[in-house]
Amino acid sequence: MARILIVEDNALNIKLFCDLLAAHGHEPQAVLDSRLALDSARSFEPDLVITDIQLPHVSGLELIGLLREDEQLKEVPIMAVTAYSGIGDEERVRAAGAQAYVSKPISVVRFVAEVEALLPKERVLEDAESSPRT
Repeated sequence: MARILIVEDNALNIKLFCDLLAAHGHEPQAVLDSRLALDSARSFEPDLVITDIQLPHVSGLELIGLLREDEQLKEVPIMAVTAYSGIGDEERVRAAGAQAYVSKPISVVRFVAEVEALLPKERVLEDAESSPRT
């Protein structure tokens, strides 16, 4: 089970992301206010951070920068999600330090695939070994 922090200001998106992640055996934690995201990440110690880019107060790009500058969190993979995908957006998001970029409305299959691809490999192996075999 991976611990996944979700930074998103839309309650419906939080519900969707949390439900999807929980259904795939992960432990999601949501943060509605991006000003609280860095402290939440430090205390939650996530295996992955999923952040919206268009956030009030602290933008997703700013948050990615703060995570990359933080000694405790700088190695945590980041997936950015956004409803506003324009020319050059993905390049800016990746340049800021995110490893993945998914546009909204999300494809459930792509979302889950990106999450699994970003999780540390040892975590994926631990999950596979602990799940019941059929």
